[in-house]
Amino acid sequence: MKASPEAQRRLLDLQAVDTALAQLAHRRKSLPELAEIDTVSRELSALEDERVRAQVAVDDIERDITRFEKDIEQVRQRKERDQKRLDGGGALREIEGLQHELATLNRRQSELEDAELELMEQKETAEAALAEVVSRLQAALAKRAAAERRRDETLSDITKEVEFKAASRGPLAADLPADLVTLYDKIRLESGLGAALFRAGRCGGCRIELYGADLARVKGSAADDVVRCEECRRIMVRTSESGL
Repeated sequence: MKASPEAQRRLLDLQAVDTALAQLAHRRKSLPELAEIDTVSRELSALEDERVRAQVAVDDIERDITRFEKDIEQVRQRKERDQKRLDGGGALREIEGLQHELATLNRRQSELEDAELELMEQKETAEAALAEVVSRLQAALAKRAAAERRRDETLSDITKEVEFKAASRGPLAADLPADLVTLYDKIRLESGLGAALFRAGRCGGCRIELYGADLARVKGSAADDVVRCEECRRIMVRTSESGL
């Protein structure tokens, strides 16, 4: 293939744009915020599970406290009825029975109140544990939100830069010979780099230095010959830096 030395040199400009676009694409996929968001999201999932368990523990205790309160209230109502009957007098056997039942109810009320008090203490501990989990959950949510803001800001900057580079690529490619651009694009899509500067006897694509017949082939090629590296098959653009 033939192409003017100037067209070949401008191919390096096209490659510079494409390299920048490839770097931007890589940067878009490998933002540190993406890894951070993923890590925090997994942490949030675990914290949410922990929060649910802590909330269930509080709810269970509150349900038990409610049950004890109902039982205590029933005992109190029974005591009031028995006390009224006792105050109203009656047969000795009935009075003794009421007195015995009141003593039993008093013991039952004391046991229930002690159990309720213990549950109230357990509730305080459970609520403190729940509050601690919620605090960590909120901190993780804030951390993820901050990372997402940084990600969005960076992606916005990348998008603007991509648009700028892409806008400059079109006219640059259009001004080059179509067959040269077609060859360049084919090589670039296969290896990521379509053209590289041949500098000081070394291919800029694979970094291999040419000797003997390979170097002689390059030196003997006409200025408008499109020369490709025998090793990596990329287009080697020759300039005053090539050392030929």
